[in-house]
Amino acid sequence: MILYNPIIALKHILHCRAEAKPVKHARASSNSDSSDTTNLQDSKQKATAVALSKVGPGCSKFCWCGRRGFVGAALLPILLDQPSYAALDSYTPADPMNMLNRIHPPRPDWYEEFYASTMNSTMKSYEAEIAGYKSQIFAKLRENSNKILELGIGTGPNLKYYASNGVDVVGVDPNQKMEKYARAAAASTGLPSEKFKFIRAVGEALPIEDASIDAVVGTLVLCSVKDVDTTLQEVRRVLKPGGLYLFVEHVAAKDGTILKFVQGVMDPLQQTVADGCHLSRNTGASIAAAGFSSVNMNMVFLPALSLIGPHVYGTARK
Repeated sequence: MILYNPIIALKHILHCRAEAKPVKHARASSNSDSSDTTNLQDSKQKATAVALSKVGPGCSKFCWCGRRGFVGAALLPILLDQPSYAALDSYTPADPMNMLNRIHPPRPDWYEEFYASTMNSTMKSYEAEIAGYKSQIFAKLRENSNKILELGIGTGPNLKYYASNGVDVVGVDPNQKMEKYARAAAASTGLPSEKFKFIRAVGEALPIEDASIDAVVGTLVLCSVKDVDTTLQEVRRVLKPGGLYLFVEHVAAKDGTILKFVQGVMDPLQQTVADGCHLSRNTGASIAAAGFSSVNMNMVFLPALSLIGPHVYGTARK
C-alpha cells in the first residue's frame, strides 16, 4: 500500500522557502484572567487579547497539528461539526459518554487497530527530535505530583519521562486499541500495572472528578480535539489548585510566510485524512487565554520536521 503524505509531497517546496533556517526559541510567560460575560465571542476575544499582550505576538502566529499528521494519509475518519460551549466562568462539564459518542463514535476494530499500530511504529523520528524539549518541561514536575493524567496518551511515548513507582497514571484516549501499546510502554518504565489506568474518553469531557489531579500532560493533542477551549477548561477543572499542565504542541507558522500559506491550503485535506488534525489553529493563544494563573511558554522551530516545525511547549499552572 502506498501512503499519500502531504508532508513529503510538499517538502521540496518548503526547502526553498526563506524561513527554512531555525528560529531561536523564545521564552514567554503570561498571567491570564477570565471575565464574566454573556457573549462568548466577546469574552474569548478579550481574554485572548489580554493574554497575548503579556505572552507576546508569537503565540498568535502558530499552529499545525501533531501525531495524527504522520499517519493521516492512510485514514479517512468521520468528521463532525464543532459544537459551541459556554465561556470559562459559566462552563459546565458535558456528559463524558455522550461527548465520546458524539465526537468519536464507534469505528471498525480494524481501523482503530491499524491507526494505533501505525502510530506506534511511525513516531520514533519525531520523538527523537522533540526529546530535549520534553525533558525540559517534565523536569518541572514536582515530587509530590502523585496522580498524573495524560490527554491523548496514544501509545505512551511520554511515560518514560514521568512514570515511576511512586505515581498513579491515568491515560485518556478515544481509541481503545491504544491501550495495549500504552500499557506496554508503562511496563517498560517499571510502572506497576495497578498504577496505570486507561480510560476511553475525549478531552472535551473527562470522566475525572474536579480538582483531583496533580498534573496533566498533553502533547500533540490539541491539534485534533474538536474544541480546544473546552478541552483546556477540562484540564483546569480536573487539576488541583496549583496543579501543573505540561504541553507540547506543533502550531501554525508565522503570518505572511510560505509555510503558513501551505498550511492553509492543506488544512481541509489534513482534517479529512488525519483524524481531525488541524493545520491553522492558534494553539499557543488558546493556552494563554484559557485562564491559568500563570503560563510559561516557549516557541521553537524544528527544521527537520518541515510542516510541523513550529512548536510551542511549556507549562501552565492552575
